[in-house]
Amino acid sequence: MRRREFITVLGGAAAWPLAADAQQPTMPVIGGLNGRSIDDAAYLVAAFRQGLNEAGYVEGQNVAIEYRWADGHYDRMPAMAADLVRRQVALIAALGDPSPFVAKAATATIPIVFLSGSDPVRRGMVVSLNRPGGNMTGVSVVTGVLVGKRMQLLREVVPTAAVFAMLVNPNNPNAETDTKDVKEAAQTLGLQLRILNAGNDRDFDAVFATLVQLRPSALIVGSDPFLNSRSEQQLVALAARHAVPAIYNYRESVKAGGLMSYGTSLVDGWRLAGVYASKILGGAKPADLPIQNAVKVELVINLNTVKTLGLTFPLPLLGRADEVIE
Repeated sequence: MRRREFITVLGGAAAWPLAADAQQPTMPVIGGLNGRSIDDAAYLVAAFRQGLNEAGYVEGQNVAIEYRWADGHYDRMPAMAADLVRRQVALIAALGDPSPFVAKAATATIPIVFLSGSDPVRRGMVVSLNRPGGNMTGVSVVTGVLVGKRMQLLREVVPTAAVFAMLVNPNNPNAETDTKDVKEAAQTLGLQLRILNAGNDRDFDAVFATLVQLRPSALIVGSDPFLNSRSEQQLVALAARHAVPAIYNYRESVKAGGLMSYGTSLVDGWRLAGVYASKILGGAKPADLPIQNAVKVELVINLNTVKTLGLTFPLPLLGRADEVIE
């Protein structure tokens, strides 16, 4: 199936489950809530389906999914979550911040499977990692602990760097915590750090104009669904135009032309979330399912971008890469 055809199928999925449910009253419906757009999440939906399939759940046969995509407009998400609650879905798959927080605010009874870059205990989503309590469980991808490593990796590429910049989305509930973690990591490494904010597409040109004025040695793109989705489009292009070495969270950005990425595998995280969703559909209670950690971490480097930027990459760093794109 071509990618465009696959996306078209996904786009129509929000409507057909009602008809399918009328024919098969016992078919459970999963409500998918996400801050991304459908265009950049098709491969992640496939991973979620894989997790469901491992337990025998096949979309359209014995389970239906109603997708809600915010396309980076987080203010739309409370209404989307409320609609899923009204429809009395069997569970809500809130995969990627800020959807877990929105889902939690919308219901205390419908099971929620989340994928979050926040510490779920620290942010009050669950009582503990081993016994979450309440109606939430899922997969934790704590990105803050990786910030220091991303800085170290960039420092290896530009060893004389004194000033780094980091791009964050101020609309993300994690923004304040992430910024604090980044500043602590920068202080440890003896770097000056400049925080740049972008909450919508219109902000990017102004952000990069500021970046040119500040003249930092490198850029770290923060972990955020909106920024992650734009990293595969606008951000990679802007970084290339201004010749700024940048590190991203996920390999998809490097595949699109970004310099390098270091972070957990989104595909693996969505698959694990699908496995947990299947457990709940099978009768398990979220309160009894321990929080999983997405532990598969990848370092990906794009050699073409290395050459374009005129960088000399340390051979030991290339040797540590999980994937080198040429």
